[in-house]
Order: sequence, then C-alpha cells, then structure tokens
Amino acid sequence: MLRRLHPEQPESFAFTPANQAWAEGQITKYPEGRQASAIIPLLWRAQEQEGWLTRPAIEAVADMLDMAYIRALEVASFYFMFQLQPVGSVAHIQICGTTSCMICGAEDLIAVCQEKIAAKPHVVSADGKFSWEEVECLGSCTNAPMAQIGKDYYEDLTAEKFGQLIDELAAGKVPTPGPQNGRYGAEPLSGLTSLTDYDSGRTQYNASVQLAADIGDTVKRIDGTEVPLLTPWLNDAKAPATKKPKAKPAPQKAAAPEVEAEAEAGDKPATLDAARDGKADDLKMIKGVGPKLEGALNGIGIFHYDQIAAWTEAEVAWADQNLVGFKGRVSRDDWVAQAKLLATGEETEFAKRAKEDGTYEEDT
Repeated sequence: MLRRLHPEQPESFAFTPANQAWAEGQITKYPEGRQASAIIPLLWRAQEQEGWLTRPAIEAVADMLDMAYIRALEVASFYFMFQLQPVGSVAHIQICGTTSCMICGAEDLIAVCQEKIAAKPHVVSADGKFSWEEVECLGSCTNAPMAQIGKDYYEDLTAEKFGQLIDELAAGKVPTPGPQNGRYGAEPLSGLTSLTDYDSGRTQYNASVQLAADIGDTVKRIDGTEVPLLTPWLNDAKAPATKKPKAKPAPQKAAAPEVEAEAEAGDKPATLDAARDGKADDLKMIKGVGPKLEGALNGIGIFHYDQIAAWTEAEVAWADQNLVGFKGRVSRDDWVAQAKLLATGEETEFAKRAKEDGTYEEDT
C-alpha cells in the first residue's frame, strides 16, 4: 500500500512543554550519536498529541534527533500505526477485520462505521469527530468482534452496541472499555469451570479495563501531564534537565562535507569561483545529491549542471575518490548522464518526483 503525506498540512508543529520534556527524556536512553533510536517513540508521542502525524511534526522530530528528514519520513510511512492523514477530533476507530472477528461480525461493525462516520476509511465524519479504518489482527480473538477506540479495546461487540458506543463518545462521554457483554476478560462465556476461587480477590474489571476506568479518559489526546515524567534509566525519579539536541540545520545552511586531500586517481574537474550571475543550479535535482553533498560541490566550485555534464571519466574518478563519505556516488548514480539532461532543460524522472513531493535524495 502506497502511503503518502496528506496534501493539506499545518504550518508548524511544537510539542507541548510537558511532551517536549518527555521527548528529551526518551533521547537520554541512548548513547551520544545514537539519538535516532528514539525516532519511533517520539513520532508516536507527536501523533498522540495531534491525533495524526503531520509533515511539520515529522521534521521537528527529525531535527531533535539530528536526522535527515527523509529518514524520519521512511519510518513514519513504513509503520501503519502512524496516521498520515487527519483523524476525528474525538477518536479514530480501528475495526479488526481478521479471521476471528470477521467470522463473528466485523463486517457489521464496518457497516456501522460507514453509516455513522463515513462511507470510506480514513475519511473524517461530517461533524469532524470520528474517522475509521479496518486493521489486521489486534490480538483479542477470544473476544471477537472488537474495535480499538483511542487507546482501549472494546470487545464482544454487536452492531447495536457499537453504534451506542459511538453515540456516547459523540456526546462527550467515555464508555467503559473491555468486553461489552458482561464477561470478565477472556473467560468462558458460560462462566469459570476451574480456578473458581480466583473470583474472590479480583478488581471490578480486568486489569487493563480497570486502569482505563481509573484514568477516566483514555480517548483524549496526550499533552504530557497525564503521568509523572520518570527517567529510571538515569536512576532519577525526575526528568533530567537535558540540553536539547542540536537541531538539524536547514538544508541551504548545511555545512558542506570536507574534501579529502586530493587523491592520485583521476583529474580534478574545472571549477568556478562563484555561480554564474550569482544563481546556482539546484544540484539536488540529481539523484544521489542531497543538501550536504550539494554544499560540498558548491564548496569546491561546482554550481551548474553543465559543469558536471562535461566531466570526463578521469574527472568522475577524481570526484568519486575525493568527496568524503560519498566515494563512488558519482558513477553509481551516473551524475553525468543526469546532468546532461538537466542542463538542456529536460527533467529526469527523479527530478520530476522531487519537485512534486518536495523531497530530495538524502546524504547517507
């Protein structure tokens, strides 16, 4: 399934102060230089705060972790738990449609969603309160059919009961999650046949439902104040006063990678002191050139497509050898052939996609 960013995006994103502190605390789990390991929890918290994962949110998280934007986007678009389009302001409902639930009536629940929310999945209802989708197994097969609403499971559903739940949520209520037919957890519908004394010491609801009932509202968006902020991996009960990770600089200001002392292989291409008429070509339209590499090329006097288009084999060999961290990139992606097309005003397939999507090849 192709997953793209939604065409309509907000101007900006910022974590709430409490969520910002939480995010910085998560980053301290990982050693210096490995902050990117926190990408999934930070993206998840951004989605929990906003309801869906926006492009500004993805880029803000990437900046916190000093990651290329495309790397954060790869994570966000790979995992289906990340919603890349707006969702209902009250709840996004996920209907399990795998075998057990399908046999037990999942199609009836989907019909309720189509009637009360929208005819198609991932479409926000007319009142803006709900959206829905069908998902793969949510692991509550014994209590089929079921749906996840917000952070909770609503199990043993009928179409009538499910419709009532949606009406209650629309009215601002938070129904008690868990089995909706009176049973406790996943116990037999006919009652216990063994361990019958277990009943004496248990809470009103099974553990997960009891926690949800104690919290009181597990549908609302997380702003970071719901639970104490702990960082036990630092042997500290409070969030550390961490220094905010250095933000990823804007591509046009990115520091250019160094060029090695010239290797013997090949001939150094002809260079310019500055771009002609003060206007350089967008070298990022060449597949294999990202913001950092464009800066490196500008730094050694390469500003235009026609310069690269004119490179000889010996000059390609020199460039392949001397760009630090990018050895072999020039010949691997055939920059010369791409540059020849771009220099004449034509567009490569990569350049077309880059212009449409607003994303470039990244420097890795």
